[in-house]
Amino acid sequence: MNFIFISPQFPRTYWNWCDRLKKNGANVLGIGDTPYDDLAPELKQCLTEYYKVGTLEDYDQVFRAVAFFSFKYGKIHWLESNNEYWLEHDSMLRTDFNILSGPDVDEIQAYRSKAAMKPYYKKAGVPTCRQAPVTTQEEAKKFIKKVGYPVIVKPEYGVGAAATWRLENEEDLAAFFAEKPEDAYVMEEYVYGWICSYDAIVDSQSNVLFESMSISPPIMDIVNEQTELVFYVPPSVEPQLQERGRATVKSFGVKSRFVHMEFFKLTKAKKGLGKVGDFVGLEVNMRPGGGYMPDMMDFAHSTDVYQLWADMICFDERRLPENPEQQYCVFFGQRDRFRYVHSKEDILAKYGSCIKMCERMPDILSSAMGNQMYTALLPTKEDMDEFVRYVGEKAENSKDAIDYEDAYEQEECHQAD
Repeated sequence: MNFIFISPQFPRTYWNWCDRLKKNGANVLGIGDTPYDDLAPELKQCLTEYYKVGTLEDYDQVFRAVAFFSFKYGKIHWLESNNEYWLEHDSMLRTDFNILSGPDVDEIQAYRSKAAMKPYYKKAGVPTCRQAPVTTQEEAKKFIKKVGYPVIVKPEYGVGAAATWRLENEEDLAAFFAEKPEDAYVMEEYVYGWICSYDAIVDSQSNVLFESMSISPPIMDIVNEQTELVFYVPPSVEPQLQERGRATVKSFGVKSRFVHMEFFKLTKAKKGLGKVGDFVGLEVNMRPGGGYMPDMMDFAHSTDVYQLWADMICFDERRLPENPEQQYCVFFGQRDRFRYVHSKEDILAKYGSCIKMCERMPDILSSAMGNQMYTALLPTKEDMDEFVRYVGEKAENSKDAIDYEDAYEQEECHQAD
């Protein structure tokens, strides 16, 4: 099997995808824009060959790289980046090289367009927020008259939450249209709830081989207000989320993929959507959760999601048994602009082996995830709450201090990528 992995060097843990593929006997070929000498030794060891392009943004350069590998190694069976940013390019390359193992150009539109997702949720029986395309200010007012303020506006096709707004009144609406980019936008009614993800590895028959969930605050507010990010992976998936997540997988016809599907868990009842505690569909992402989410799932479930994914790719089955040892894995991203009571040395001394990751975040991820991250594995929710309180405690004169007592549960979450 010839497998091309796009950008295997970023994020830094992505070498694990390639490593597990190689262990399963795949011929792994990498394409990236980092010089070969700068690649991590672990990545070099699991790539048969690496093709450096000037920039992955230039489709023609990446096309030539795939053509080179195709000429040298023969038929390319798989091509993936497992990265939201490159999904469209991935689909174009599959179409151009007749690679049938993933979404082509036509299929990817339903996965990337926030408007095109709605019919699939309806087919699955999963409620979603009312939505309208953003055209003129007058049309927007008509929609707002139906749903009321506040509303969320965001790109129909987009990655991240930097270009997302919450509009509270007519003044905000006018300001948005005065600054609106030319890209296509959609407007949605606002709901109160937590953002929860349903994460799954799915085989070629749309059967779920592995599933997990995460609970997080509103990424839009974190990016726009530069607050700290706290989110966690619990030991198991809540029953209604499991039911609606699996139904969404079937409705979208997901095959042979790792998916990250976002839902609201309502903290206020909403007519037409559900009661408190119900899950409402937000959007689907046909790739794993971003950043270090795969590693957090590994820790929480005492497993190896990289191997589970590679087994699905190579053998179309799950080969690792489920481990009964399940715990809470929590991420805390501190901001350099705050002054904290407890130093890194204090945190490492207090939590010792519970700390699974501790590092500075790359600049490209720091806007959403903070500057200094700690990931910890803890046996109970009470232990996790105390960890969040301790790591987030600020000096009395620290500006913009935030109360982090159960912050990840009390935040009002809404439409955000």
